[in-house]
Amino acid sequence: MAKEDFIKKLTSLKGIGQSKAEALVEEGYDTIDKIQSASIEELTTVKGISETVAQSLKDQLGKKPQGKQKKEEPVKKQEKKSEVKPKEKPLKQTDKPKKEPVKQPQKVKKTVTEKTKKESYEVKLKPKLTDDVKKHLTIRKDIKKRTPEFLREEWFRYKRIPKNWRRPDGITSKMRRNYKYRPSKVRVGFRGPKKVRGLHSSGFEEILIYRPSDLENINPKTQAARIGGSVGTKKRLEIEKKAKELDIRLLNK
Repeated sequence: MAKEDFIKKLTSLKGIGQSKAEALVEEGYDTIDKIQSASIEELTTVKGISETVAQSLKDQLGKKPQGKQKKEEPVKKQEKKSEVKPKEKPLKQTDKPKKEPVKQPQKVKKTVTEKTKKESYEVKLKPKLTDDVKKHLTIRKDIKKRTPEFLREEWFRYKRIPKNWRRPDGITSKMRRNYKYRPSKVRVGFRGPKKVRGLHSSGFEEILIYRPSDLENINPKTQAARIGGSVGTKKRLEIEKKAKELDIRLLNK
């Protein structure tokens, strides 16, 4: 089968795009038999192929058909020897047949090896912060816990009013005039400390990036990268690879 035809066949499968199909062919999986014979761990080494994608790929292609099995030779029928069976005693009305206890299937406990634990979890990079910044981050966290949910005026009265924030207005507005038992308004007092304003919850300063070259301007000690929403899968994988080389934390892998 030609390379282009094989890529078209792979892209017709669920979860396999053009970039993933080309990556499989480049790694040497250019036939269906090679993909069927490969294990899930081997397929995950290909760029862009995760465990779920590899499992679904193997399920869709099916198992590799085994070679023709040898026909078993017919077993010669042994001559039946006349055996005298002992007569069974008829059951009395009082005698009841004993019920055999039904064996319940034992539950198999799933054991996770140490290798899978190490592969599944990676220690996240942390920023180098001063004691003052750490103190203000905890203060901001406490303020966030007691901050109410700001909802617009009379959100509970009409279904057409969404649960978002709009500044109350109008001469007779009781919420604007700060009457009792009215919802909370957005005020300066609910704001967090100025020193940690705009920082991520981990303490990193977020930098929005769209290409791998943007990572060169990031300081890995105090800044972290966030990939833009318009970036495609191919470029996203390149960014992740380069970020790992430069020891830069990605906030949205």
